[in-house]
Amino acid sequence: MIDKVIARAADAVADIPDGASIAVGGFGLNGIPSALIQALYDQGTRELEIVSNNCGVDDWGLGILLSDHRIRRTMSSYVGENKEFARQFLSGELEVELTPQGTLAEKLRAGGAGIPAFYTPAGVGTQVSEGGLPQLYAADGTIAKGSEPREVRSFGGHDYVLEHSVTPDFALVHAAKADRYGNLVYNAAAANFNPLAAMAGRITIAEVEEIVGAGELDPNSIHTPGIFVQRVVLAAGVEKRIERRTVALSAGTAQS
Repeated sequence: MIDKVIARAADAVADIPDGASIAVGGFGLNGIPSALIQALYDQGTRELEIVSNNCGVDDWGLGILLSDHRIRRTMSSYVGENKEFARQFLSGELEVELTPQGTLAEKLRAGGAGIPAFYTPAGVGTQVSEGGLPQLYAADGTIAKGSEPREVRSFGGHDYVLEHSVTPDFALVHAAKADRYGNLVYNAAAANFNPLAAMAGRITIAEVEEIVGAGELDPNSIHTPGIFVQRVVLAAGVEKRIERRTVALSAGTAQS
């Protein structure tokens, strides 16, 4: 079996060229491959096409690439926490394909499973299926590019819209544990989009918090088999942030 461990994050992403398409795991800031994103930022890669549930926040995660205008296009389902994202989209600096969250997940899973397209009820009767959803604005605020209409078919008396899968050039994911052969284990909700992104990428790079020896991972606990992973980088102690911290007053605490 092939030892897939790469010594540094910078080496792992060194061959990602300008203009590459990249699936990125994470949900909000939970489970994002922040060390790999930082390495990609440090090497100056530009004109990226990102497939990710969201685009980080203004100063963290994919947000650092976005704020430096390194991202040309995104396929995302939620963008509400990033003011710079909204500014770039509305000013015509960023192309965005807004996609229902379950559809985005299935686009990645289907791509990894070798399924070129699938039918889903999500988006039927909306601009998702009918077309015209803004993807790129002109500087004057008019729509420079809208989505194309999609095929709709009826099965069992219900309508479904045809969606194509995605197979990006690369995938960047974060996992709790890996062995040297690329088998991955995620921690709780940090799994989110990571297993799907790992399946879809033609070359998948995983940053992990711990690398264990061969045979130490319970085969029944492996979330992503090593067949989907080409490179593993140790990122122990990587900083983890939360988008919004909400706390409750303890009993008896007076409110001001």
